[in-house]
Amino acid sequence: MRIACRSFAVAGIMAAAALGLLTTAASATTLNLVVADYGTGPKDTSQIYWQKIADDFHAVNPSITVKVQTINWNDFDTKVQTMVQNRQYPDITEGDYFSNYAQEGLLYKVSDVFTDPSNLMPVFKDLGSYNGVQYGLPFTTSARALFYNKAIFAEAGITNPPKTWEEIQTDAAKIEAKGKIGFGLPLGPEEAQAETLLWFLGNGGAYQDGGKWVIDSPQNVQTLQFMTQLVKAGDTEPNPGTKNRTDLFNEFAQGQIGMMNGEVALLPMITAANVLKPGDLGTTGIAGRTGPIDKTLGVCDFVAAFKTDGTKQVAIKKFLDFAFQDKYQLDFVHMYLELPGTTSAAEALAKTDATLAPFVKALPNAVQYPNDPVWAQVKTQIQQIIGTAIGPDPKPVLTTIQQTALKGS
Repeated sequence: MRIACRSFAVAGIMAAAALGLLTTAASATTLNLVVADYGTGPKDTSQIYWQKIADDFHAVNPSITVKVQTINWNDFDTKVQTMVQNRQYPDITEGDYFSNYAQEGLLYKVSDVFTDPSNLMPVFKDLGSYNGVQYGLPFTTSARALFYNKAIFAEAGITNPPKTWEEIQTDAAKIEAKGKIGFGLPLGPEEAQAETLLWFLGNGGAYQDGGKWVIDSPQNVQTLQFMTQLVKAGDTEPNPGTKNRTDLFNEFAQGQIGMMNGEVALLPMITAANVLKPGDLGTTGIAGRTGPIDKTLGVCDFVAAFKTDGTKQVAIKKFLDFAFQDKYQLDFVHMYLELPGTTSAAEALAKTDATLAPFVKALPNAVQYPNDPVWAQVKTQIQQIIGTAIGPDPKPVLTTIQQTALKGS
């Protein structure tokens, strides 16, 4: 009898164990995370970054597994769109944000999958929204600042970086007298729309005001008139309309330019060139007509969560809360020299990194390119012809671009 009882007990234990395994299996969740790769090769890939987060997360949430798929940045948009078209929805993406996915009802609202939406960088909220509802979580951001070479400044007898256009002109002339380029002005086709906007902002101008195109506004005309003065005086490189941002970034890294507007992407180029000595590089707010501007150009990549089969919302929320911790945001900063998408991480970065602090300070007031279907056409035209506005009368060139914008609207 005791043997029979023991056998029954063992059988009961085994049945309970089997039931436990079944319960565990039933509650296990796998999240498919599809991310853009910001790296340049096998040893420099976003896969490493995200896999570390996935492993750390699984260690404290053993019932949730996160599978990471990394796609080259240049192919990211196309491949994600193909996945969606084939109904092979990822659970989470990180890269570009597509409002049409929200329009089609495919995405979770941020408030449904993230505990503290108020910590997300508020300036990018509209860019990640559809019909006033936020669906995209700002993950990595960037902004522009004024870069200057302290060694060149010292040689030219300049004590402090310029805060106004008049100081730019004065300092650039001193630098030119020492055989260097005073101010790098990239108005070539690579990213002329960015450089132009930074100067427009310095005079209270913009491409749009309240959704209305104002490309040929009096402020913008006055701005290009001043830029023409700089070029004619020899305070910039010759023929700015033929110079791309990357060209001048390389010249700055080689110690040939005193100052220019730049972004964090310039920093690794400076390191690779190994010409500027430690302490030679300075960064500060972008100078405006009457003082440093409180705005700058900012861009952002987003995280978005797909509803898929509707059963993974809790797991997604746990993962996103985990992945957006300050330590992981700052790890991405240090890996790719991009800026954070959360306010708390940005504040922590500003306190610990003097080089990136001016960029972080500018982020809350970042201006994005117009969220308008015709912008792609307008941007291309700016890239092609804005360099020809450096001349006696920039108004006709700006009016040509303005007419393109109005025809497409």
